[in-house]
Amino acid sequence: MSKGSNVPVPTTALRVELGWRSGPGVPDADASALLLVGGKVRSDADFVFYNQPEHSSGAVRHEGKRDAGGQVTDSIHVDLARVEPAIETVILAASADGGSFGRVPGLYIEVKDAAQGT
Repeated sequence: MSKGSNVPVPTTALRVELGWRSGPGVPDADASALLLVGGKVRSDADFVFYNQPEHSSGAVRHEGKRDAGGQVTDSIHVDLARVEPAIETVILAASADGGSFGRVPGLYIEVKDAAQGT
């Protein structure tokens, strides 16, 4: 999938996983989500990340980081069936702390069916 493209989602419950290999000098990456109305968040409540792990609707939830022997994942769960009707777009984003994404080895993002893991 190329940058900025769209693809149909064949399920209503998604798990979006950001992953990379950790190591000395590797920036830490963080997954987040923004729920938009008219291209903007209505308030800070529409921003989901490690410090605010769940949207008030329960539709979007930050599941936290896991480190399995240097392979790190940070994930967001999105239940499209629970997204408020007013929400037009859910943006899934990531940031790098301590450097650029170019310094994050093995960086990937996967969108999976939350129930099936596929």
